[in-house]
Amino acid sequence: IPEEELLKIKHLGFDVIWLMGVWWPSPQSALIAKKDPELLKATKEINSEFSEEKIGASPYSIFEYKLNPVLGGEGEIKALKERLNSLGICLFLDFVSNHISKDNPFMTKCSECFVSTTAENYAAHPDQFFVLETNGEKKYIAYGRDPNFPPWTDTAQLNFFNSSAREKVLQVLMDIADISDGVRCDMVMLTLNEIYEGTWGWLLNKEEASKPNNEFWAEAIEKVKEKYPKFVFIAEVYWGLEWRFQKLGFDYTYDKVIYDRLKGSDSGDVRGHLRAEKLYQKRSVRFIDNHDEAPSIKTFGREKAFAAAIIMSTIKGLRFYQDAQLDGEMVKVPVQVIDYDCPVEPSVRKFYEKLLKIVDHPAFHGGEWNLLEVGQFHKDNNTNNNILSWSWSQMRTVKIIVVNYSGDISSGIVRTKVQASDDNTVLFEELSGRFISFNSSDIQDGLKVENMQPYSAYILDMEF
Repeated sequence: IPEEELLKIKHLGFDVIWLMGVWWPSPQSALIAKKDPELLKATKEINSEFSEEKIGASPYSIFEYKLNPVLGGEGEIKALKERLNSLGICLFLDFVSNHISKDNPFMTKCSECFVSTTAENYAAHPDQFFVLETNGEKKYIAYGRDPNFPPWTDTAQLNFFNSSAREKVLQVLMDIADISDGVRCDMVMLTLNEIYEGTWGWLLNKEEASKPNNEFWAEAIEKVKEKYPKFVFIAEVYWGLEWRFQKLGFDYTYDKVIYDRLKGSDSGDVRGHLRAEKLYQKRSVRFIDNHDEAPSIKTFGREKAFAAAIIMSTIKGLRFYQDAQLDGEMVKVPVQVIDYDCPVEPSVRKFYEKLLKIVDHPAFHGGEWNLLEVGQFHKDNNTNNNILSWSWSQMRTVKIIVVNYSGDISSGIVRTKVQASDDNTVLFEELSGRFISFNSSDIQDGLKVENMQPYSAYILDMEF
């Protein structure tokens, strides 16, 4: 990776790079992907002349936790980590605990580490299992799965009630911790004891496998951090289990709730979510784009997507941006696509470059965050309910964020104290790059914002 590319990322203010798809890909996953009609249809949306040579394995059907030889040789991940660390950037990698590829070399070394069944069950549920032949012996192995969806037919389901499987998974985590600064753990709720039992108990109970007394993640995180105390664990977790995984030891957990509310709810629901306990919010991963969702610029609409980006960039938590998000890509690209061309939308890129520069200020990272109430501008005007506001305070700096998260012109009074100077108080609005003057007598009870345009926002800077 050229040094200038890393410097571009550094200059945008990023603290972490998460690389998806660095691990050795599964040959069988690639073959399955090239024949998947839904995947082939999706690639035609990128380019009508898209060829199957540009389709590869799913990065979540991992053959082996070694660097993909197409990307480099042994030791190059750690070398990249050292380069990034010298720039003040951390390197995070992917880890999939629930399953690995169905053709992985570990299959023949520890068949008991995988969920298996009988020939009778295989005959009754052929869509849930595949046949593994070893030395003339047939075994029927379960595909990896989320209980709410069909199986992932390029994967094999690990048996998390088996101690050998847990030891193997822990060793992989230790190896990753030796070459990176953190790990994003895919779909961790699938390996929670009660959820795992609900999905696989019908098989494991027949084999007299008992549910472990301890959660895997609590033990694994503790052991990894004994040797690598600064190593960071991020949980991709849903189903209302975020706080549970924070208590198990994860440093950060995905916040899909804020995504869903920004996409489909009103400002009141967003505000309600931001009233959660501050430590929980600090440890939440905020995003409006990721590889599982269509681009926000398309699904939200341009103005709403920009307003949502301002919100997720200025609230507490770990702020996560997808690379394609910064370029304004309009098409959801399947994770199996290994090469494609997509035009950059310059105005979107310009917006994010400005926003990222603004939120790189220390106040947005080490300051004190507070949700602000927004009162009525007039007693017969309820559009203040459309306006969201909060502040960051650090030493002599205060940043006040005001967002009209609605399609209506809105007015309100932000309940915050603004230090008046003389008859007029002037605040710098960072998004527009202009100064806004307020009559000092008008801001004694709060900051009056009138006739905010739909999905418009202010980031006000106050120094004192």
